[in-house]
Amino acid sequence: MVNLVLVSHSLELAEGLRTMAGQMAGDTVRIEVAAGTPDGRLGTSAPMIVDAIHRADGDGGVLVLLDLGSAAMSIEMALEDLEPEVRGRVAVSGGPLVEGAIAAAVQASVGATLTEVTAAADGASAMPKLPGAPS
Repeated sequence: MVNLVLVSHSLELAEGLRTMAGQMAGDTVRIEVAAGTPDGRLGTSAPMIVDAIHRADGDGGVLVLLDLGSAAMSIEMALEDLEPEVRGRVAVSGGPLVEGAIAAAVQASVGATLTEVTAAADGASAMPKLPGAPS
């Protein structure tokens, strides 16, 4: 089973998304959160990401999703700190966090591979332009 790690600058945002994605995927997919800083501020932390990846690690692999581009630096540092065998089971999505997490959780829940779960997250698109919205 592929499990997920949600990396966000905001603990509240990540925990809310974990709840949403968990309801869509059921109890089979482990969704871990690495959000905020150890002292409770907005930000990301490479050690917290490493810990979340270890908690999520399993035979199917781990997909890491992030909220903002600056979180990528923390993820890169975290990947460097992982053992090579664990790092080999980790993929990082470039898709949108909310839509990607939902798509990934659903795909993981039906037994998709890490490659398939990553493709679902990467291919998730944000909401289309609504009628009457400014151009």
